[in-house]
Amino acid sequence: MLLSFELRTALRRNADLSRQRERDHYPVVKFFTPDASATWLFTELAPDGDTLFGLCDLGHGTPELGYASLGEIQALRGPRLLLVELDRSFRATKPLSEYAIDAWRHRRIVA
Repeated sequence: MLLSFELRTALRRNADLSRQRERDHYPVVKFFTPDASATWLFTELAPDGDTLFGLCDLGHGTPELGYASLGEIQALRGPRLLLVELDRSFRATKPLSEYAIDAWRHRRIVA
């Protein structure tokens, strides 16, 4: 399981704030594939408990803001069959929009 209760709560809080007014949140979590080039930075979790919003980079040089399924990410396996991992050392230092600008410049998430 990638998300603890505390992380789910923080992601849901951001989603609730975004419904009240538009916000540029700091990413709460970073996921990555240890045996591939995919990286995700997520700021929000929808009420369905599965739909995440954030910056998605599948390692093809085209990172984008969008939605992803937590269930699908948890089921992904890289080329060596390793599962997606939570970067426990990640601490956001800027809002998601700044990570997106850097990612578009570098053609990958720089975090």
